[in-house]
This record gives sequence, C-alpha cells and structure tokens, in this order.
Amino acid sequence: MNIGKSIYLDHQATTPVDSRALAEMEPYWTALPGNPHSLDHYVGWKAMRAVEEAASRIARLIGADADEIIFTSGATESNNLALLGLARRATNGKRRRVLVSAIEHKCVLAAARVIRDQLGFIVEHIPVDGDGRIAMSVLEETLDDDVLVISIMAVNNEIGTVQNLKAISELTRRHGVIFHCDAAQAPTAIDLSSIVDCVDLLSLSSHKMYGPKGVGTLFIRRDLQDQVEPIIYGGGQQNGLRSGTIPVPLVVGMGVATEIFTNIGSQKKRVQLRVLRDKFVKNLTNLHWKAEVNGPKSQDRHPGNANIRFEGFSAHDILSALQPRLAASTGSACTSGIPEPSHVLKAIGLNGNEAEASIRFSLGFGTTDEEIEAATRLIEETLDRVANNRLAQTT
Repeated sequence: MNIGKSIYLDHQATTPVDSRALAEMEPYWTALPGNPHSLDHYVGWKAMRAVEEAASRIARLIGADADEIIFTSGATESNNLALLGLARRATNGKRRRVLVSAIEHKCVLAAARVIRDQLGFIVEHIPVDGDGRIAMSVLEETLDDDVLVISIMAVNNEIGTVQNLKAISELTRRHGVIFHCDAAQAPTAIDLSSIVDCVDLLSLSSHKMYGPKGVGTLFIRRDLQDQVEPIIYGGGQQNGLRSGTIPVPLVVGMGVATEIFTNIGSQKKRVQLRVLRDKFVKNLTNLHWKAEVNGPKSQDRHPGNANIRFEGFSAHDILSALQPRLAASTGSACTSGIPEPSHVLKAIGLNGNEAEASIRFSLGFGTTDEEIEAATRLIEETLDRVANNRLAQTT
C-alpha cells in the first residue's frame, strides 16, 4: 500500500486499521460513550456487552475462553504482566530460574533483567541456530524442576522465524514449567486456532493485526490467574489482574480485526502474501549488488517478512536515501541515541557489519505486485546512488 509518497513495507512495525474495525469502533467514541464498569445503567451495560463480545472474538482466534482474555495497552504490557506477574508471586518459591530465547523482543529481555536484578531470579538465554530456531537440545538440557517460566515468541519480529511451539510445549510440560509466548507477529503468519493447547500465557497486539494502536491482550490460562501479580493497581477490574477503565473503542476494533484471521479466507491471504514476498526477494537478490537473505527459508518464516543484507552498505544510509519514497526498517535498536547492531541478527551469527547492512522489509495484505516492482527499482537506483556518493567521497 502507499501512504502519501511512500510505498509502505513496514507492516511488522504496524499495520493500517482495517476499515471494518474502524467502522465498528466509531459509535463508541461518541454515540455510545459508556464506561463498561458503570453497571448501574443501560449505557454502561451496552459498553460492557461490547467488551465481552470483543473478548469472545479474540478468544475464538486462539481457541480460548473469553474469561481468559485480559485487555492491556499492547504486547509490551502483556509481556511485562506475564513475566513480572508470575515472578512476583513466586519470589518465595523453589522455582528460581527464568528462561528466554536469545531473539525475544526487547520488552521481554528488559522484563527478564528486572526479574534478575530486582527479584533475584536466575535468567538464562536459550540460543538459536542460524535460522533463528530454538536450539532444542540446549533447551532440553536447561529445563529442570527449578524453572518457573520460559518465554519464547511464536514468530520473530525481525527475521520472521516460526518456532515449533508444540515441541517446546512438550518439553516444558515434562517439568511443569509455565510457557509464555509473545504472539504479536503471529496472526498474519500462522493459524492460531489451537495455540493455547501449547502455551499457558499468550500476548497479542492489536496494531500488528490490522486493529488500532494502544490495545492488546494477555491470555492467561484460567487455573493460572491466581499465580499472576498485577503490575497496575486500582479498581480491581478484569479479575483483579489489570485495573483501569477498558478503552471500549479500541477493544471493539481489536475484536473485529481478529475476524480477518478467523474467516475461511485467511490462509489464502497468507499464501498470496508469501508468493508476493518471494517475488520481491527474488527481485532483490537478482540485482547487480550482492544481497543475501537473513533467516530461514521461505516456508519457515512469516509470509510477509524479507530481511535482506546488502553487502558492503549501511542499512541506515540506504533507508535515509530512500526517503520519502519507501518505508522499511533496520534491524537495529537505539538505546539513549546510540545505534547498536540487532541482537537478533547477532544471535543467528552475523557480525556487526553484516547486521548493520540488513533491512527488514515487511509486506502486508494490502501490498500489490506493482508496489514491489516499483520498490525494487527504487532500491536499485538508491544502491547505485549511495555507492557513487561513497566513491566520490573517497576520491
């Protein structure tokens, strides 16, 4: 899709709000403004019914029950609630180890550091192979009866790796370990209809799945809910797990958005997206500049994800030169304004120069064939220009 002058290839950062979600949200901004926790009158009842319907829709997406869905501000809060909430309730228990994969989202890694530094737990990182898959032999050796929780994302946000959650689940349950999964990137990539058969807690983010920003959910298995300490306190809403007024319009929008992925056409959309992505990757790797794909093969990764390494270039230089005509992302994160190589790319074996030469292009359901052809031409022209400018500066 085009946004202004830009070809938008950054759908793993955020997706546009689906028009159906926008339409159902609209009345709850003005015509139906009720607080869902005001249960003494009809307007409040109407708002609460909308929240309950949204929870039911999201539950259907993952195979859960509506009372196991806790609304949050997004996957970052959901991940923090899952990990910090479990650890704070278990500080006096015998399970004092927490395991996270080496390629988790920054919010999971940051929460794990807090659990280590403030609560005294031992935190260990599970390595991955060159495609970003969990090293199952290491995981099996590391798991024991002193592990409280393991957190492994379903689909990686940088290189698109899809993990074998069933195999991981079989190992964790052998030791009675709680399995948390960050599934923010999963709806556009895989079928989630039975995912809760594998996991105990699951985080989702609305704006990664064609819903509005500012809302997400945490699935907490019903029998685990008393083992999670809230991280936000107040009126005791949502089974006492997340206080605060539920934002009805946002919740409604997320609920509607889930139906994109529960209808019979969702798998067809994923297949079409993979075909388009594969064509784009072929275009880029056939340029006269050397370009390599980071991560797993086509069928083993997010269907819209293309993480490409342009040998000898700086990804920041390329993206800067592409503005405002194309939107994509580097695999880098900034801490206090200091650019650092992506921890995900380093974990799969790339060195600093290779990581800093890598760009994540993420296509969406609205991306067209014409756009990827235009994007290919823009990238080729930009590589030529960046190389020529660099040559001119050295002569």
